[in-house]
Amino acid sequence: MRVDITGRHVDITPGLRQLIAKSLAKVERVLNDRAISATVVLTKEKYRHKTELVIHAKGDHILTGIGEGNTWPLSVHKAAAKIEHQAQTLKSRWTEGKRQRKNNREAGEVPVSHAAAPPPQAAAPRKIRRTRYAVKPMSLDDAALRLDAIAEAFVVFRHTDSGVVQILFRRKDGKLGLIEAD
Repeated sequence: MRVDITGRHVDITPGLRQLIAKSLAKVERVLNDRAISATVVLTKEKYRHKTELVIHAKGDHILTGIGEGNTWPLSVHKAAAKIEHQAQTLKSRWTEGKRQRKNNREAGEVPVSHAAAPPPQAAAPRKIRRTRYAVKPMSLDDAALRLDAIAEAFVVFRHTDSGVVQILFRRKDGKLGLIEAD
């Protein structure tokens, strides 16, 4: 990881460089090789020591931490602690994302040994929410207009000419499908 250190009203000493390197080593260990560069800005105003850490990680992730204290070690450790927390969160997001993608891929695939086996019996039947629809008399054209106007996937209606209950629905290809009940 490339580290740029800038001092504002501060001389960058070897001891200060070593302190920053130790603090960034923890973050680098958490992020593995995903940390690209780090920018450290040290500012001294009267008795206040301020450290700004910005780390660029792969995938356009930017971790920032600002620490203030009356000594350099205190200031640097506060900023590094904030960065470490962000790095842990980012790393968990990366690992959980991999786990989810792996589980989703496995769920879609059917193993060869289980393909011929019958599906296991469910302990309890799955409950589906029941909804009542008002079956209004209308023509097929009126039902098609209503299906375009509402957000539902289907319209249940009684055909005005024949009196038969019909269901008009939108198919995956965008066309309309019709089901007639006896």
